[in-house]
Amino acid sequence: MDLRIGFGYDMHRLQKGRELWLGGIKIDHEMGLVGHSDADVLIHAICDALLGAANLRDIGFHFPNTSAEYEHIDSKILLKETYRLIQEKGYRIGNIDATVCTEQPKLNPYIPKMQQTLATILQTDKENISIKATTSEKMGFVGREEGIAAYAVALIRKM
Repeated sequence: MDLRIGFGYDMHRLQKGRELWLGGIKIDHEMGLVGHSDADVLIHAICDALLGAANLRDIGFHFPNTSAEYEHIDSKILLKETYRLIQEKGYRIGNIDATVCTEQPKLNPYIPKMQQTLATILQTDKENISIKATTSEKMGFVGREEGIAAYAVALIRKM
C-alpha cells in the first residue's frame, strides 16, 4: 500500500460583523474571518495537506482568490473538489490531524460537529479526523485576536 503525507497551513484576519466558519460549521462569535471565500482556515489547511500529499500543488493553484467563481464560496465545496482530485489519482483518506490556533472563541464544544462534517465530505469515519484547538498564549496576531491560524497533516493511501 502506497502511503503519502501532506502538510497544510492557513491563516485569516478576524473582523467584526462577519460570520465565523471553521471546519465547515458556523461558530457563534462576534467576529468572523476575512477572505475571498468563506475563509474557513481549517478546511483550507486540510485542502493544502491533502493536495500536498497527492503532489497536486496547493489550494491557491486549484481555487485562485483572483477568480470570481470562488468569491464567497462555501469551503466545504472546495474540500469536496479537493477530495475528488485525490480520488482521481487513486488515493483515499488515511487520517487527518489538525490544530486550530485561536484565543477566542473556545472551540471544544464544536469539535465533534466539525469532525462529523469533514468526515462526511471526505467519505471516511469520524475517528479518522482529529481536530485540536490551542491558543498562542496571547502572543502574535492570534494572541492579539487579530486572526486565526490552522495547521493540518493528512495521510493518504493508494487504493
